Amino acid sequence: MAKQIHFNGFIQNSPSPHSTGLWKHEKDEGVKHNTLTYWMDIAKLLERGKFDSLFIADVLGTYSVYNNSHQAATEHAVQLPAHDPLIPIAAMAAVTEHLGFAPTISATYAQPYSLARQLSTLDHLTNGRVAWNVVTSYLESEAVNLGLTSRLPKELRYDRADEFLEVVYKLWEQSWEANAVVYNRENDRFADPEKVHLINHEGRFFQVPGPHLVEPSPQRTPVIFQAGASPKGRDFAAKHAEGVFTKNHSLDALKNYTADIRNRTVKQGRNREDVRIFPMILPIIGSTEEEAYQKYEGLKEQVSYEGTAALLSGHTGIDFSSYDPDQYIEDMETEAVQGNLDMYTKDPNKKWTLREAVKNHGLGNGTVKFIGTAEQIADKIEEWATVGDADGFNIAQSYSPGTFQEFVDYVIPELQQRGIYRTEYEGKTLRENMFGKGRRHVPDNHPARKAQTTV
Repeated sequence: MAKQIHFNGFIQNSPSPHSTGLWKHEKDEGVKHNTLTYWMDIAKLLERGKFDSLFIADVLGTYSVYNNSHQAATEHAVQLPAHDPLIPIAAMAAVTEHLGFAPTISATYAQPYSLARQLSTLDHLTNGRVAWNVVTSYLESEAVNLGLTSRLPKELRYDRADEFLEVVYKLWEQSWEANAVVYNRENDRFADPEKVHLINHEGRFFQVPGPHLVEPSPQRTPVIFQAGASPKGRDFAAKHAEGVFTKNHSLDALKNYTADIRNRTVKQGRNREDVRIFPMILPIIGSTEEEAYQKYEGLKEQVSYEGTAALLSGHTGIDFSSYDPDQYIEDMETEAVQGNLDMYTKDPNKKWTLREAVKNHGLGNGTVKFIGTAEQIADKIEEWATVGDADGFNIAQSYSPGTFQEFVDYVIPELQQRGIYRTEYEGKTLRENMFGKGRRHVPDNHPARKAQTTV
Protein backbone atom coordinates (compact mmCIF):
# COMPACT_ATOMS: atom_id res chain seq x y z
CA MET A 1 0.00 0.00 0.00
CA ALA A 2 1.29 3.48 -0.90
CA LYS A 3 2.34 5.78 1.90
CA GLN A 4 -0.67 7.60 3.31
CA ILE A 5 -0.37 11.36 3.78
CA HIS A 6 -1.87 13.29 6.71
CA PHE A 7 -2.93 16.93 7.00
CA ASN A 8 -3.53 19.46 9.74
CA GLY A 9 -5.07 22.86 9.16
CA PHE A 10 -2.82 25.61 10.54
CA ILE A 11 -4.63 28.55 12.11
CA GLN A 12 -4.66 30.98 15.01
CA ASN A 13 -7.39 32.85 16.86
CA SER A 14 -6.46 36.15 15.18
CA PRO A 15 -7.55 38.06 12.05
CA SER A 16 -4.72 37.08 9.64
CA PRO A 17 -2.08 35.50 11.84
CA HIS A 18 0.25 33.84 9.34
CA SER A 19 -0.15 36.00 6.25
CA THR A 20 0.38 39.50 7.58
CA GLY A 21 -2.04 42.02 6.13
CA LEU A 22 -4.24 39.52 4.31
CA TRP A 23 -7.14 40.33 6.66
CA LYS A 24 -8.02 42.99 4.08
CA HIS A 25 -8.21 40.51 1.16
CA GLU A 26 -11.68 40.37 -0.40
CA LYS A 27 -11.92 36.62 0.26
CA ASP A 28 -10.62 36.69 3.82
CA GLU A 29 -13.00 36.15 6.73
CA GLY A 30 -10.40 36.13 9.49
CA VAL A 31 -11.95 39.18 11.10
CA LYS A 32 -14.80 36.84 12.07
CA HIS A 33 -12.46 34.80 14.30
CA ASN A 34 -14.36 36.19 17.29
CA THR A 35 -17.51 34.28 16.29
CA LEU A 36 -18.39 30.64 16.88
CA THR A 37 -19.80 30.31 13.36
CA TYR A 38 -16.36 30.98 11.88
CA TRP A 39 -14.81 28.15 13.89
CA MET A 40 -17.62 25.67 13.36
CA ASP A 41 -17.59 26.24 9.60
CA ILE A 42 -13.82 25.67 9.44
CA ALA A 43 -14.10 22.49 11.50
CA LYS A 44 -16.78 21.08 9.21
CA LEU A 45 -14.73 22.03 6.16
CA LEU A 46 -11.59 20.26 7.38
CA GLU A 47 -13.56 17.19 8.41
CA ARG A 48 -14.98 17.07 4.89
CA GLY A 49 -11.37 17.06 3.73
CA LYS A 50 -10.55 14.19 6.15
CA PHE A 51 -7.86 16.25 7.94
CA ASP A 52 -6.33 14.82 11.10
CA SER A 53 -6.70 18.02 13.08
CA LEU A 54 -7.00 21.77 13.30
CA PHE A 55 -3.64 22.93 14.63
CA ILE A 56 -4.19 26.17 16.57
CA ALA A 57 -1.08 28.31 17.07
CA ASP A 58 -0.93 30.87 19.87
CA VAL A 59 1.18 33.50 21.60
CA LEU A 60 0.56 35.20 24.95
CA GLY A 61 2.16 38.53 24.17
CA THR A 62 2.55 41.20 21.51
CA TYR A 63 5.22 41.46 18.83
CA SER A 64 7.03 44.36 20.47
CA VAL A 65 10.67 43.73 19.52
CA TYR A 66 10.39 45.92 16.42
CA ASN A 67 11.15 49.52 17.46
CA ASN A 68 10.64 48.33 21.05
CA SER A 69 6.93 48.93 20.60
CA HIS A 70 3.65 47.15 19.96
CA GLN A 71 2.52 49.91 17.56
CA ALA A 72 3.34 48.16 14.27
CA ALA A 73 1.81 44.91 15.50
CA THR A 74 -1.37 46.69 16.57
CA GLU A 75 -1.73 48.72 13.38
CA HIS A 76 -1.22 45.76 11.05
CA ALA A 77 -2.98 43.01 13.08
CA VAL A 78 0.23 41.04 13.66
CA GLN A 79 -1.32 38.15 15.60
CA LEU A 80 -3.26 40.80 17.47
CA PRO A 81 -6.01 40.60 18.65
CA ALA A 82 -4.99 37.20 20.04
CA HIS A 83 -7.98 35.29 21.39
CA ASP A 84 -7.79 32.11 23.45
CA PRO A 85 -7.22 28.89 21.42
CA LEU A 86 -9.03 26.50 23.78
CA ILE A 87 -12.46 28.04 24.05
CA PRO A 88 -13.80 27.38 20.49
CA ILE A 89 -12.87 23.67 20.61
CA ALA A 90 -16.01 22.43 22.37
CA ALA A 91 -18.21 24.18 19.80
CA MET A 92 -16.21 22.69 16.91
CA ALA A 93 -16.38 19.24 18.48
CA ALA A 94 -20.17 19.49 18.64
CA VAL A 95 -20.44 19.79 14.83
CA THR A 96 -17.81 17.15 13.92
CA GLU A 97 -17.15 13.49 14.71
CA HIS A 98 -13.57 12.82 13.64
CA LEU A 99 -11.52 16.02 13.32
CA GLY A 100 -8.93 16.51 16.06
CA PHE A 101 -7.90 19.75 17.74
CA ALA A 102 -4.33 20.71 18.64
CA PRO A 103 -4.22 23.93 20.67
CA THR A 104 -0.92 25.58 21.51
CA ILE A 105 -0.26 26.09 25.22
CA SER A 106 2.95 27.34 26.77
CA ALA A 107 4.69 25.09 29.27
CA THR A 108 6.59 28.19 30.41
CA TYR A 109 3.58 29.97 31.86
CA ALA A 110 0.83 27.38 32.40
CA GLN A 111 0.61 25.19 35.50
CA PRO A 112 0.60 21.41 34.97
CA TYR A 113 -2.11 20.64 37.53
CA SER A 114 -4.70 22.96 35.98
CA LEU A 115 -3.68 22.32 32.37
CA ALA A 116 -4.00 18.56 32.87
CA ARG A 117 -7.60 19.15 33.94
CA GLN A 118 -8.38 21.41 30.96
CA LEU A 119 -7.04 18.98 28.38
CA SER A 120 -8.60 15.93 30.05
CA THR A 121 -11.95 17.72 30.04
CA LEU A 122 -11.64 18.51 26.36
CA ASP A 123 -10.56 14.95 25.59
CA HIS A 124 -13.78 13.76 27.24
CA LEU A 125 -15.95 16.31 25.43
CA THR A 126 -14.40 15.49 22.04
CA ASN A 127 -14.40 11.70 22.58
CA GLY A 128 -10.63 11.55 22.35
CA ARG A 129 -9.78 14.11 19.68
CA VAL A 130 -7.44 16.46 21.54
CA ALA A 131 -3.74 17.14 21.14
CA TRP A 132 -1.42 19.63 22.81
CA ASN A 133 1.17 21.62 20.89
CA VAL A 134 3.83 22.16 23.56
CA VAL A 135 5.74 25.45 23.27
CA THR A 136 8.18 27.20 25.56
CA SER A 137 7.32 30.84 24.64
CA TYR A 138 9.78 33.14 22.96
CA LEU A 139 8.34 36.67 23.27
CA GLU A 140 9.76 39.04 25.87
CA SER A 141 6.32 40.67 26.13
CA GLU A 142 4.87 37.35 27.30
CA ALA A 143 7.35 37.13 30.14
CA VAL A 144 6.91 40.67 31.49
CA ASN A 145 3.11 40.48 31.32
CA LEU A 146 3.05 37.15 33.13
CA GLY A 147 5.06 38.18 36.16
CA LEU A 148 8.71 37.76 35.12
CA THR A 149 11.31 40.49 34.72
CA SER A 150 12.52 39.02 31.41
CA ARG A 151 12.20 35.99 29.16
CA LEU A 152 13.64 32.81 30.64
CA PRO A 153 16.79 31.50 28.90
CA LYS A 154 16.06 28.81 26.31
CA GLU A 155 17.84 26.05 28.27
CA LEU A 156 15.81 26.86 31.38
CA ARG A 157 12.56 26.97 29.39
CA TYR A 158 13.16 23.48 28.03
CA ASP A 159 14.18 22.13 31.44
CA ARG A 160 10.94 23.49 32.90
CA ALA A 161 8.92 22.07 30.03
CA ASP A 162 10.51 18.65 30.47
CA GLU A 163 9.47 18.52 34.12
CA PHE A 164 6.07 20.01 33.26
CA LEU A 165 5.43 17.04 30.97
CA GLU A 166 6.63 14.61 33.62
CA VAL A 167 3.98 16.01 35.98
CA VAL A 168 1.09 15.88 33.53
CA TYR A 169 2.09 12.38 32.42
CA LYS A 170 1.82 11.23 36.03
CA LEU A 171 -1.58 12.89 36.37
CA TRP A 172 -2.92 11.48 33.11
CA GLU A 173 -1.41 8.00 33.16
CA GLN A 174 -0.82 7.06 36.81
CA SER A 175 -3.27 8.84 39.09
CA TRP A 176 -6.52 7.06 38.14
CA GLU A 177 -6.54 3.34 37.42
CA ALA A 178 -8.59 2.25 34.42
CA ASN A 179 -11.37 0.73 36.54
CA ALA A 180 -11.39 3.36 39.30
CA VAL A 181 -14.86 4.61 38.35
CA VAL A 182 -17.37 1.94 39.43
CA TYR A 183 -20.79 3.70 39.19
CA ASN A 184 -22.13 1.55 42.04
CA ARG A 185 -25.54 3.08 42.77
CA GLU A 186 -26.58 0.41 45.25
CA ASN A 187 -23.63 1.12 47.54
CA ASP A 188 -23.48 4.86 46.88
CA ARG A 189 -20.01 4.50 45.44
CA PHE A 190 -19.04 6.48 42.36
CA ALA A 191 -15.32 5.63 42.38
CA ASP A 192 -12.97 3.37 44.31
CA PRO A 193 -10.62 5.67 46.30
CA GLU A 194 -8.05 2.87 46.54
CA LYS A 195 -7.61 3.16 42.78
CA VAL A 196 -7.15 6.95 42.68
CA HIS A 197 -3.59 7.82 43.64
CA LEU A 198 -1.58 10.82 44.66
CA ILE A 199 1.36 11.46 42.34
CA ASN A 200 3.46 13.22 45.03
CA HIS A 201 5.67 14.96 42.49
CA GLU A 202 8.53 16.98 43.97
CA GLY A 203 10.93 18.50 41.50
CA ARG A 204 13.01 21.52 40.62
CA PHE A 205 10.10 23.56 39.26
CA PHE A 206 6.93 21.89 40.54
CA GLN A 207 5.56 20.31 43.69
CA VAL A 208 2.29 18.58 42.82
CA PRO A 209 0.84 16.01 45.21
CA GLY A 210 -2.31 15.32 43.16
CA PRO A 211 -4.46 13.38 42.55
CA HIS A 212 -5.66 14.29 39.07
CA LEU A 213 -9.03 16.03 39.11
CA VAL A 214 -10.44 14.18 36.09
CA GLU A 215 -11.13 10.47 35.53
CA PRO A 216 -9.30 8.85 32.57
CA SER A 217 -10.31 10.34 29.24
CA PRO A 218 -10.49 8.33 25.99
CA GLN A 219 -6.82 8.98 25.12
CA ARG A 220 -5.61 9.63 28.70
CA THR A 221 -2.61 11.59 27.39
CA PRO A 222 -3.51 13.91 24.50
CA VAL A 223 -1.45 13.61 21.33
CA ILE A 224 1.74 15.60 21.90
CA PHE A 225 2.89 18.04 19.19
CA GLN A 226 6.09 20.06 19.30
CA ALA A 227 8.25 22.11 16.94
CA GLY A 228 11.93 21.63 17.74
CA ALA A 229 14.52 23.59 15.72
CA SER A 230 17.52 24.16 18.01
CA PRO A 231 19.51 21.11 19.17
CA LYS A 232 17.82 21.34 22.58
CA GLY A 233 14.43 21.68 20.91
CA ARG A 234 15.04 18.71 18.63
CA ASP A 235 16.01 16.52 21.56
CA PHE A 236 12.88 17.63 23.39
CA ALA A 237 10.74 16.78 20.37
CA ALA A 238 12.46 13.41 19.94
CA LYS A 239 11.72 12.54 23.56
CA HIS A 240 8.11 13.67 23.81
CA ALA A 241 6.50 14.50 20.47
CA GLU A 242 4.15 12.30 18.49
CA GLY A 243 3.73 15.04 15.89
CA VAL A 244 6.57 17.39 14.95
CA PHE A 245 5.85 20.66 13.17
CA THR A 246 8.61 22.18 11.03
CA LYS A 247 9.21 24.79 8.33
CA ASN A 248 11.68 24.18 5.51
CA HIS A 249 12.47 26.10 2.34
CA SER A 250 13.70 23.14 0.34
CA LEU A 251 13.35 19.41 -0.10
CA ASP A 252 17.00 18.92 0.88
CA ALA A 253 16.48 20.85 4.12
CA LEU A 254 13.45 18.69 4.90
CA LYS A 255 15.38 15.47 4.22
CA ASN A 256 18.11 16.54 6.63
CA TYR A 257 15.58 17.55 9.28
CA THR A 258 13.48 14.38 9.13
CA ALA A 259 16.57 12.16 9.25
CA ASP A 260 17.88 14.05 12.26
CA ILE A 261 14.58 13.95 14.17
CA ARG A 262 14.10 10.22 13.54
CA ASN A 263 17.68 9.45 14.61
CA ARG A 264 17.22 11.46 17.80
CA THR A 265 13.91 9.67 18.43
CA VAL A 266 15.63 6.28 18.27
CA LYS A 267 18.28 7.51 20.72
CA GLN A 268 15.43 8.26 23.13
CA GLY A 269 14.39 4.60 23.06
CA ARG A 270 11.48 5.11 20.71
CA ASN A 271 10.85 3.89 17.15
CA ARG A 272 11.39 6.00 14.04
CA GLU A 273 7.74 5.61 13.10
CA ASP A 274 6.55 6.78 16.54
CA VAL A 275 6.78 10.39 15.39
CA ARG A 276 4.82 12.00 12.56
CA ILE A 277 6.67 14.90 10.90
CA PHE A 278 4.57 17.71 9.44
CA PRO A 279 6.33 20.43 7.43
CA MET A 280 4.19 23.48 6.81
CA ILE A 281 3.26 24.49 3.27
CA LEU A 282 1.21 27.31 1.79
CA PRO A 283 -0.72 26.07 -1.27
CA ILE A 284 -1.59 28.65 -3.92
CA ILE A 285 -3.89 26.94 -6.42
CA GLY A 286 -4.91 27.97 -9.90
CA SER A 287 -6.70 26.32 -12.81
CA THR A 288 -3.42 26.82 -14.70
CA GLU A 289 0.13 27.35 -13.51
CA GLU A 290 0.05 30.88 -14.92
CA GLU A 291 -3.11 31.69 -13.00
CA ALA A 292 -1.58 30.35 -9.78
CA TYR A 293 1.48 32.56 -10.12
CA GLN A 294 -0.68 35.56 -10.92
CA LYS A 295 -2.59 34.83 -7.72
CA TYR A 296 0.71 34.59 -5.83
CA GLU A 297 1.80 38.01 -7.08
CA GLY A 298 -1.54 39.49 -6.09
CA LEU A 299 -1.29 38.03 -2.59
CA LYS A 300 2.20 39.47 -2.13
CA GLU A 301 0.87 42.93 -2.96
CA GLN A 302 -1.46 42.78 0.04
CA VAL A 303 1.24 41.78 2.53
CA SER A 304 2.06 44.47 5.08
CA TYR A 305 5.84 45.14 4.95
CA GLU A 306 6.10 46.89 8.32
CA GLY A 307 3.75 44.39 9.96
CA THR A 308 5.82 41.49 8.65
CA ALA A 309 9.04 43.18 9.81
CA ALA A 310 7.48 43.33 13.28
CA LEU A 311 6.49 39.66 13.02
CA LEU A 312 9.96 38.58 11.89
CA SER A 313 11.56 40.65 14.66
CA GLY A 314 9.38 38.91 17.21
CA HIS A 315 10.03 35.47 15.73
CA THR A 316 13.80 35.94 15.76
CA GLY A 317 14.22 38.24 18.78
CA ILE A 318 16.12 40.72 16.58
CA ASP A 319 14.94 44.32 16.15
CA PHE A 320 15.10 44.77 12.39
CA SER A 321 13.89 48.37 12.52
CA SER A 322 17.49 49.60 12.52
CA TYR A 323 18.63 47.31 9.67
CA ASP A 324 19.18 48.36 6.09
CA PRO A 325 16.51 46.44 4.17
CA ASP A 326 19.11 45.40 1.61
CA GLN A 327 21.67 44.00 4.03
CA TYR A 328 22.03 40.25 4.42
CA ILE A 329 20.72 38.55 7.53
CA GLU A 330 23.50 36.91 9.54
CA ASP A 331 23.58 33.51 11.17
CA MET A 332 23.37 33.75 14.96
CA GLU A 333 21.87 32.04 17.97
CA THR A 334 18.60 33.41 19.29
CA GLU A 335 16.60 32.97 22.46
CA ALA A 336 13.44 33.29 20.35
CA VAL A 337 12.47 30.89 17.54
CA GLN A 338 15.71 29.53 16.09
CA GLY A 339 13.95 27.89 13.16
CA ASN A 340 12.55 31.18 11.88
CA LEU A 341 16.05 32.64 11.81
CA ASP A 342 17.68 29.51 10.38
CA MET A 343 15.29 29.58 7.41
CA TYR A 344 17.05 32.69 6.17
CA THR A 345 20.57 32.35 7.55
CA LYS A 346 21.20 28.66 6.86
CA ASP A 347 19.61 28.31 3.45
CA PRO A 348 22.22 26.52 1.29
CA ASN A 349 20.63 27.82 -1.91
CA LYS A 350 20.34 31.53 -1.18
CA LYS A 351 21.61 34.49 0.84
CA TRP A 352 18.66 36.49 2.08
CA THR A 353 18.48 40.24 2.47
CA LEU A 354 16.14 41.62 5.08
CA ARG A 355 13.81 42.91 2.35
CA GLU A 356 13.63 39.48 0.72
CA ALA A 357 13.09 37.76 4.05
CA VAL A 358 10.28 40.12 5.02
CA LYS A 359 8.53 39.70 1.67
CA ASN A 360 8.78 35.94 1.99
CA HIS A 361 7.79 35.85 5.66
CA GLY A 362 4.62 37.81 5.02
CA LEU A 363 2.87 34.88 3.36
CA GLY A 364 2.49 31.82 5.55
CA ASN A 365 5.12 32.87 8.10
CA GLY A 366 7.84 32.30 5.53
CA THR A 367 6.93 28.71 4.85
CA VAL A 368 7.50 27.10 1.46
CA LYS A 369 4.87 27.89 -1.18
CA PHE A 370 3.47 25.18 -3.42
CA ILE A 371 2.18 27.13 -6.43
CA GLY A 372 0.38 25.63 -9.39
CA THR A 373 -2.57 23.52 -10.43
CA ALA A 374 -4.08 20.95 -8.09
CA GLU A 375 -2.18 18.23 -9.95
CA GLN A 376 1.13 20.08 -9.65
CA ILE A 377 0.62 20.69 -5.93
CA ALA A 378 -0.27 17.03 -5.45
CA ASP A 379 2.97 16.14 -7.25
CA LYS A 380 4.97 18.30 -4.82
CA ILE A 381 3.18 16.87 -1.81
CA GLU A 382 3.89 13.33 -2.98
CA GLU A 383 7.55 14.15 -3.62
CA TRP A 384 8.08 15.78 -0.23
CA ALA A 385 6.34 12.87 1.48
CA THR A 386 8.39 10.19 -0.25
CA VAL A 387 11.78 11.79 -0.93
CA GLY A 388 11.65 14.12 2.06
CA ASP A 389 10.20 11.49 4.42
CA ALA A 390 7.39 13.76 5.61
CA ASP A 391 4.36 12.03 7.11
CA GLY A 392 2.03 14.86 6.28
CA PHE A 393 1.72 18.62 6.13
CA ASN A 394 0.41 21.55 8.12
CA ILE A 395 -1.58 23.62 5.64
CA ALA A 396 -1.14 27.37 6.10
CA GLN A 397 -3.49 29.97 4.68
CA SER A 398 -3.22 33.18 2.75
CA TYR A 399 -6.89 34.10 3.10
CA SER A 400 -9.16 32.24 5.53
CA PRO A 401 -10.98 29.92 5.13
CA GLY A 402 -10.69 30.13 1.34
CA THR A 403 -7.24 28.53 1.22
CA PHE A 404 -8.56 25.53 3.14
CA GLN A 405 -11.64 25.32 0.93
CA GLU A 406 -9.64 25.39 -2.31
CA PHE A 407 -7.29 22.72 -0.97
CA VAL A 408 -10.17 20.47 0.11
CA ASP A 409 -12.09 20.96 -3.14
CA TYR A 410 -9.22 20.53 -5.60
CA VAL A 411 -6.09 18.94 -4.09
CA ILE A 412 -7.67 16.37 -1.77
CA PRO A 413 -9.59 14.59 -4.58
CA GLU A 414 -6.39 14.39 -6.62
CA LEU A 415 -4.52 12.76 -3.74
CA GLN A 416 -7.40 10.36 -3.09
CA GLN A 417 -7.43 9.35 -6.75
CA ARG A 418 -3.72 8.50 -6.46
CA GLY A 419 -4.43 6.25 -3.46
CA ILE A 420 -2.21 8.21 -1.07
CA TYR A 421 -4.91 9.88 1.03
CA ARG A 422 -7.80 8.48 3.02
CA THR A 423 -11.36 8.52 1.83
CA GLU A 424 -12.68 7.71 5.30
CA TYR A 425 -11.30 8.12 8.81
CA GLU A 426 -9.67 5.00 10.26
CA GLY A 427 -10.50 5.36 13.93
CA LYS A 428 -12.41 7.33 16.52
CA THR A 429 -9.64 9.19 18.35
CA LEU A 430 -7.06 11.59 16.99
CA ARG A 431 -4.18 9.25 17.85
CA GLU A 432 -5.88 6.43 15.93
CA ASN A 433 -6.34 8.63 12.87
CA MET A 434 -2.68 9.57 13.00
CA PHE A 435 -1.17 6.16 13.80
CA GLY A 436 -3.81 3.53 13.03
CA LYS A 437 -6.90 1.96 14.51
CA GLY A 438 -6.30 0.59 18.00
CA ARG A 439 -3.57 3.13 18.82
CA ARG A 440 -5.75 5.08 21.25
CA HIS A 441 -3.09 5.49 23.93
CA VAL A 442 0.60 6.40 23.92
CA PRO A 443 2.81 3.33 23.38
CA ASP A 444 4.76 1.71 26.19
CA ASN A 445 8.07 3.19 24.99
CA HIS A 446 6.79 6.77 25.39
CA PRO A 447 7.92 8.67 28.52
CA ALA A 448 4.27 9.21 29.49
CA ARG A 449 4.02 5.50 30.24
CA LYS A 450 7.31 5.48 32.12
CA ALA A 451 6.51 8.31 34.54
CA GLN A 452 6.53 6.92 38.07
CA THR A 453 4.42 8.18 40.93
CA THR A 454 5.00 7.83 44.65
CA VAL A 455 1.78 6.20 45.85
